[in-house]
Amino acid sequence: MTRLMGDQGPLAALVIPTLEAMGYEPVRILLMGKQRKILQVMADRGDGAPMTVEDCEAVSRALSAVLDVDDPIRGAYDLEVSSPGVDRPLTRRHDFERFAGLEARLEADVAVDGRRRVKGRLRGVSADDEVIVETAEPGPEGQAEWRVPLAALTKAKLVLTDELIRHTMKADKAARKGAAGDGAGSGDEAGAPEG
Repeated sequence: MTRLMGDQGPLAALVIPTLEAMGYEPVRILLMGKQRKILQVMADRGDGAPMTVEDCEAVSRALSAVLDVDDPIRGAYDLEVSSPGVDRPLTRRHDFERFAGLEARLEADVAVDGRRRVKGRLRGVSADDEVIVETAEPGPEGQAEWRVPLAALTKAKLVLTDELIRHTMKADKAARKGAAGDGAGSGDEAGAPEG
């Protein structure tokens, strides 16, 4: 995990195992606010299907129980559980590989090729953990590619485009079809397609 994930302290130590035990993958864990704190937890389903309201409710109930027992946040706070959304933050190495070919905005804590921020098409991650971006605008020396160490990124997010919407719809359809196929022979109605 990188700094993009958000909080890596005691909150992550409580939240991540709970999510994983329920079959979800953590995307971001972030404690925000000063007066009234908000604990934001973004998650993906482990099976690749889209997060539903029911998924968010189940995660919220489970995390509330765990957080009530350990009480890692001083004072009052709100727990906000959500899916990452279509124009999601990219926080894990495999996010940059999974969404290769799509447009993203990235920001680093160090200047690379004279730039800390770029917008461009993701090309994946190199073997030495550099995120590769085909930039929308050439760099100061005309370079069309921006390579930044994954550990140097402070923000990364997909850009909402028609291409991203098509990609998301196709991935959601494939995940639902896969889930329906997995449950088809088991007699379990949970795998039945929605009608």
